Amino acid sequence: MATTAATGTATAVTAAAVWGRAEQQDFRSRVRGCLLGAAVGDALGAGAHGLTLDAVREAHGEDGLTEPVPAFGRRGAVTAATQMALFTVDGLIRAQLRRDLGVWHPPTDIHRAHRRWIATQHDWGPDERRPDLGWLGREEWLYARRNPPRACLTGLGDEHLGTLDRPKNPQAADSGTLPRSAPFGLLVGWEPELVCQLAVECAAQTHGAPGALLAAGAFAVVLHGVARGGPVEAAVDGARRQLLARPGHEPVVAALERALGAVREGVPGPERVAALGADEDRAEGQLAAAVYCALVGEDVRHGLRLAVNHDGPSAVTGALTGALLGALHGETALPPAWLAELEGRATVLELADDFAMEMTQGAALHGPGASSPGWLARYPRA
Repeated sequence: MATTAATGTATAVTAAAVWGRAEQQDFRSRVRGCLLGAAVGDALGAGAHGLTLDAVREAHGEDGLTEPVPAFGRRGAVTAATQMALFTVDGLIRAQLRRDLGVWHPPTDIHRAHRRWIATQHDWGPDERRPDLGWLGREEWLYARRNPPRACLTGLGDEHLGTLDRPKNPQAADSGTLPRSAPFGLLVGWEPELVCQLAVECAAQTHGAPGALLAAGAFAVVLHGVARGGPVEAAVDGARRQLLARPGHEPVVAALERALGAVREGVPGPERVAALGADEDRAEGQLAAAVYCALVGEDVRHGLRLAVNHDGPSAVTGALTGALLGALHGETALPPAWLAELEGRATVLELADDFAMEMTQGAALHGPGASSPGWLARYPRA
C-alpha cells in the first residue's frame, strides 16, 4: 500500500496548478493558521494535563481553563504534539526536494523526519548532533521532553519502516499519531484519497490499532477539506467516504457521525465533549471531540476552551481543534494575546512560510536558476 501512495502523490504534485498571488496569500494564511492554531491549542491544553475537570474547575473557576496557564515552567509551552507536527512539515518539504532527484517515497521521508525528532528526545549536545538535522533540528527549544507518547518513542526507536501489514505497536490505539497528521491536510494539491493513504501509512510507524491508523487518515482528510476552503461538515463527509472501504473503519466512522449528531443536541459544554470520547485517550474519541469543537465553536477561543476542559488528554484535543479552526479561518482569527506568549512562535511561522513557499514555488527555490540557493542547506536532501 505504501507504493500506491508513493506513485499517486507524485502525479498529484506534478499536476498541481499554477498559483496566483491571492491564492498564495490565502494558502499561507491557512498554513500559518493551522500550525499556529495547533500549537496554541496544545499550549492551552497543556495547562490541564493530568487533571480531571473537577480539579481544573477547582483551580481556575467554574468555567474551567479559559486562558493559557503555566505548564512546564512557563505560559505558552507546547508538548510533543507540536514538536512532532513541525517535524512532519520538515519531512514534507524534504520529500518535495527529493522528488526532483527522482526519489519519491513520502512515507520514508516522514519517517526520517520523525527520527530526527526522536533524536531531540535523546540528545547528547550540539557536538553529537547529526549533520542531516537541518535548521529545524538545531532549534534548541525543541529539545525539551514534553510528555511524548510511549508508542511514539518505541515505534521510532529504530530505523525499521513499519507497513500497514506489519505496523509498529499493533495494539497502540491512543491519540498520539493524530496531531502530527495535521500537516498532511495542507497538501491541497493532492487528492483526498492520497492524503488519507499517506497519513495512515505514517501512523503505522508508531500505532498499529485500526482505530488509530484510520483516525489519523480521517483527521488529515477533514483538515484537507477545510484547508481547501470547504465547510467542516463537508470535510467530515469526505473523510467518511475515504474510510468506508477500509477494514476496521466502523469505530472511526461512528465517531465522526456522533460528532455531527452532537451539534444538534443542545448547548455545547464539557459534558457533550466528554460524551464523544474526549475523556479517554483513544484516537477516534479525540477525533470526534475535535471535530465537534470545530463545528460548534463560536470563534477560535470558544472552540479551544471547549476542547481542553475534560478529564482526558487536553493538549491533544486542543491541538487538533486548533489545527482545524486555524486552517478554516486563517492566522488572523487566532487570539493575539495567546500567540504573543506561544513558545517557539517564530520557528512555527518560519516553517509555515517555508512550507507554503515550497508548495507554491518549489522549483524556483531549488531548481535550475534557483532564487534561494541556501534552500538545500536548510533542508538537506539526505
